[in-house]
Amino acid sequence: MIIVFIIYNITDKTLRKAFESFDVDKKGAISVETVSTILRMMGVKVSDASLMSIVADIDEDGSGMLEFEEFCDLSAKFLIEEDEESLKAELKEAFRIYDKEGNGYITTQCLKEILRELDNKLTDADLDGIIEENFWR
Repeated sequence: MIIVFIIYNITDKTLRKAFESFDVDKKGAISVETVSTILRMMGVKVSDASLMSIVADIDEDGSGMLEFEEFCDLSAKFLIEEDEESLKAELKEAFRIYDKEGNGYITTQCLKEILRELDNKLTDADLDGIIEENFWR
């Protein structure tokens, strides 16, 4: 849950920047043709028919244009598939850095320190709540 939150924040900013750079008319939406161009630039190969089918599923208002939230939904389909292995490698490396003794786990105290680095406004009660909510289910 915590890692998903971190990744979401990074990805959201990146996607917002990409979306805005392709929304040259500043309409708040991009065309299917623009999406096709973006995917090609990312090295993703998808047929026109597949793209149209995917867009039809995601285009909630049926406008034929993708607003930012719809663009994020579409991107998630491709980002998850493309980045799963690199994400696993990054997470393993991050874990290794914090598992200083090489025990195969990090202490709750270490996790609290990591979370406090991410958001220094978190209180001890907040940290305890996050850990309890996510790890003791």
